[in-house]
Amino acid sequence: MLRKFAYNKIFRTTGMLLLLLLLLLFPASKEYSLEDDRVVKTSSNMEKNEVFLIDKDGYVARCKVNISADNDEKYAKKLIELLIIGGKYEEKIPNGFKAILPTDLKINSVSINGSDITIDVSNDIYELRKKDDELAIEALTFNLTSIDGISNLYINVDGSPLKTFTISGRNVVQPFSKKDGINKIYDVINYKNVNNVIVYYVSRGNNNYYYVPVTKVTNDNRDKIKIIIDELTSSHIYETNLMSFLNYNAKLLNYDITDGTLTLNFNNFLFDDENTKSILEEVIYSISLSVRDNYNVKEVVFNVEGKEITKSVIKNIE
Repeated sequence: MLRKFAYNKIFRTTGMLLLLLLLLLFPASKEYSLEDDRVVKTSSNMEKNEVFLIDKDGYVARCKVNISADNDEKYAKKLIELLIIGGKYEEKIPNGFKAILPTDLKINSVSINGSDITIDVSNDIYELRKKDDELAIEALTFNLTSIDGISNLYINVDGSPLKTFTISGRNVVQPFSKKDGINKIYDVINYKNVNNVIVYYVSRGNNNYYYVPVTKVTNDNRDKIKIIIDELTSSHIYETNLMSFLNYNAKLLNYDITDGTLTLNFNNFLFDDENTKSILEEVIYSISLSVRDNYNVKEVVFNVEGKEITKSVIKNIE
């Protein structure tokens, strides 16, 4: 009886180990969710949310910060305050990143009307240095349009629309939106039929990877997804501190947009490891974030030779 019991225990243990081994050898398809990139509207939820700050190389870069509020106006105010040098949320800024707005800047008001957000700030904004005013507008725009449903930003200075920066003399046209670009790279022959395409590259700081959006301003009028993939597979990247982990042999065979889903079909070089059929997380995020800022879709499905491998949720599905 004891021997039989011992054999049964050994068989059960061996079976569990074999099952665990099979799961490790053949992992299930993974769904990457970018839903935490959207605003969390409950003050009790302390998840880190997407923000844009200035990185060590002077780019407006995407990172995660523990910040929340119980309504969109309050959340927007916190996003602005996060960008104030020496501001009340300075301790939340990750190492390697920094704020950009003048220390004495005051936020007079924040209001949201449909897809528009209007902020009124003190005239201290005119203290922005010549090299910083464009970056400041880009950081404000990408932070505030990260709020669900917000597309356009209007900036008033003590009640009057911002028109010109005093130090640089730079004129601005409102409203501001993501379409205006960020960390812009120009590759144009003329300014007719210009195509602005946002591509997210990978950068590294403090042993962590983060993502840097770059707007390529080009006369290339192909569909944006083709430009995105070509840029991410290119052996030439504009700055050596920006990287792409997408294999240069990866080819986008075809793609389709149906019912808010963008399906991308690649060759086998999309895989980091063809044996395990795995795709690098950095590849998933670079493509998905680029798609998010160029297309109005809810998710991206990644196929290889027609077979679904994984998908990435990039918007909250109500």
